[in-house]
Order: sequence, then C-alpha cells, then structure tokens
Amino acid sequence: MSLSIYNRSIGLIIIGLVIGAVLVASSWETEHGESGFVALEGNVQRGAVVFRMAGCYICHTDSENGGVALAGGRELETPFGTFVTPNITPDPRTGIGAWSLYDFWNAVVNGVTPDGRDYYPSFPYTSYTKMTLQDIADLKAYLDTVPPKENVVGDHALQFPFSVRPGLAVWKFLFFEPGELTPDPKRTDDWNRGRYLVNGPGHCGECHTGRNFLGGYTGKPLAGGAVGASDERVPPIRGDVEGAIQDWSVSDIQFALETGIKPDGDVFGGDMAAIVEEGTSHLPAADLTAIAIYLKSFQQDIAEHSE
Repeated sequence: MSLSIYNRSIGLIIIGLVIGAVLVASSWETEHGESGFVALEGNVQRGAVVFRMAGCYICHTDSENGGVALAGGRELETPFGTFVTPNITPDPRTGIGAWSLYDFWNAVVNGVTPDGRDYYPSFPYTSYTKMTLQDIADLKAYLDTVPPKENVVGDHALQFPFSVRPGLAVWKFLFFEPGELTPDPKRTDDWNRGRYLVNGPGHCGECHTGRNFLGGYTGKPLAGGAVGASDERVPPIRGDVEGAIQDWSVSDIQFALETGIKPDGDVFGGDMAAIVEEGTSHLPAADLTAIAIYLKSFQQDIAEHSE
C-alpha cells in the first residue's frame, strides 16, 4: 500500500469515528430531552451524602494554595499534562449557578458542557454516567446551597495531541460507555449498593484501574494502575488480586474507609487520605459495609467457582 493510500485510509477511519461519536451524542440528546427534568426535585440532605460519595470537594478545591471550597483551580498532574479543575460553586458567571438541572446532568453523565463541548475525562463522567438521575438531582440541589465564589480558573496545559479538544469525540467513541448501572437481581441489596457506590459516584476505578497510552481503561477493573506524572503505582482493591485486600475482612475495609487506618495500624497517605477525610468518613456505616461486601465478593466468587 502506498503512503498516500495509507494516509487516506487513516483519514477515512478518523472521519468515521467522529461521525459515529456525533451519532451517539445525538441519541443521548433524543433520549433525554430537557423537558423531562423540569418536574424533578432534588433533596439537599441526600445531595450532601452524594457530594461526599463523589469526592467533589477534593478535586474542585485548591486546598494547597488556600483556595475557596469548590471554586476550582486545583492542578492535576497527569502523564497527559496538567488539568485545572473548574469552579462548581453557584456563581452564575464563573461557576455553575446559571446551569439548569439538564445542563448539570448532561455534564455529569455525558461529559458535555452547556455550550456543547466535550469534557476531558479527568472529570470522571466515565464513572458518573452510572449514577441515578435522582442522585444527580440531589447533588445539584446541594451544590446550589454552597456559597457562590467568583473565580476564573486557568486553562489546561496538555501535551499534543491531547491538547486538541475536538479529538475527544473520537476518544469517547473508543472508550466511553454511557448509561446508568442496572442492579443485578441475583445479588443482594448490599452487593448492588456497593457496586453502585464503587463504580458510580465513588469512581474508584478512575485511579485503581490501569490505562493505556490514550487514557482508556486496560486490564481488570479495580486491579490497580499507574496514576500521576511520576507513574506512582496505585494498588488493586479487588479481593481476587494478590497484594490487594485479600487478608482484610469486611469490617477491616469499613474501618479503613471510616478512619483511614489499615488493619496493620498503618494509615492511608496522599490522595487516599484526603478521600477518607473529605469523603468516605462522612458516609453512612451501611454504605461503607456495602462497599466492603462488593470488593470482597471478587475473592469469594473465585472461591465458589473453584469448589
């Protein structure tokens, strides 16, 4: 094959992927028109719990530089460059105060801005897409109650070709699978709740699952992966993977998520310490138990199938 024919073939493939991505986005829009959100009411108290589940404070607050809560500006160093988190206070100009519930839902589950641009997956809509509409409405209701702060954040500083935002349409076509998580009727309520929290609002797989050179998931979910500019290894949290939580009991996991203290007396550090402090330590005990039951179930499923 000549070079010119090869280049044309690659070009046609890319065009096809972009067209496919646009068609998928159009189907989302058709299925969930804005009119369906008008009558939906969020609950502020439940939204406060969802807020803790989703870890919003940690990413959207520039704590290192004394930033105002949820006003954005935190820099996230990754192998693809530096992402800067946005302002999610109700400020109408620089935050999300002018957003409708539909705008908020479309951002959270589809990764699309109110003006139609694609978000980078540093915003974990790839996990949030599994959230229920009611949880999203509750979260929006809670965020509407926090003090607004006018704060214009800086731009991302990304390496080429990741700096080309239109390329995200192709990325989504290849790696993004939208859709709410459906409960498994063969499993217990606790297991289904834990699965939802881990894979949806908790977005644990965003750090604890490996990624390929384009940032798409690779390997077993929750089996560990590299994250950050230093390629620091993030441990697996599946009970069936060596070096994970195989020797931890359900109560060990629950206690660690509540206090940050591991069964051997050591403590979580880095981002995980912040996740416990600002997130999991505020969750109901029943939710922490459900998370632990789900994570341990990988190990139990292996044992049951080997008998």
